[in-house]
Amino acid sequence: MNLQTDKEWWTQQWIDLLNSYRFKKRLERGRNYARQGNVLSLEFKEQKIIAQVQGTAPEPYKLSLWLDNFTDEDWGYIIETMSERAIFTAKLLAGEMPQNIEEIFAANGLRLFPFTLDEIHSRCDCPDKARVCKHIAAVYYLLGDRFSDDPFLLFQLRGRTKEKILEELRQKRGQSEDEKVTEAEKIKSEKTQGKDLVTNPPTVTSATQETLKIKQFWEYNQQLDSSLVVITPSPSNETVLDVLGQIPLGASADIVMNSFQKIYQNISQQAVITALNQGEDEYDS
Repeated sequence: MNLQTDKEWWTQQWIDLLNSYRFKKRLERGRNYARQGNVLSLEFKEQKIIAQVQGTAPEPYKLSLWLDNFTDEDWGYIIETMSERAIFTAKLLAGEMPQNIEEIFAANGLRLFPFTLDEIHSRCDCPDKARVCKHIAAVYYLLGDRFSDDPFLLFQLRGRTKEKILEELRQKRGQSEDEKVTEAEKIKSEKTQGKDLVTNPPTVTSATQETLKIKQFWEYNQQLDSSLVVITPSPSNETVLDVLGQIPLGASADIVMNSFQKIYQNISQQAVITALNQGEDEYDS
């Protein structure tokens, strides 16, 4: 495992999980195996990890690891919850693992990361009868690097590939946009019908009058009392910069981000001041 200090949060969480294991000597032997290059292969096949580790025997040992999969129903709820949070959808579609992704799973009574190593199922064909032999422990340490390269592998171990999740999120977003368009067309049609009733009124009957009242219910042609208008800043301080994340500019990234944040803050304040001034001008006139 790389000895970098600023690890991604999911990689650090995996390391913390290993450090919580009570059999430290067994893990230490596995770490030495990993450092010495004894893990000959490590692949993610569907929802399992398949590996070969060279031990003391001439032939390498074959082993597999896996987590409990979530059901299709569970994943349906998870995707639905993700789609309702714009920030999660934006980051996932951008290929970024959101910092607080566990909130989505917790909201559905689930957890992406295992609580303990006991929740990771494993099987090795070596003669060691321990649940976590040194060959399995060696794979544990290499998994941190794999999760660092592609955190979506965690989703795959729970039963959904990255491609499938993003496809379902796009479908959800597309359905949401279609619903908005349909609703807008419906409102436009109702307003048009209401105007037709005003400009070309049919024979007036009590039923027609009632229909006209309903169609015109949301129309208000008088000047709005300024006391009813409240102009306030956005309740959220999050900007598009927060959605996009850190700018990949190396050492200059923090300087550029701070400059952009000041610009966004000034623009936001100026917009509120301008709106308030216009509101006062209209009221005075």
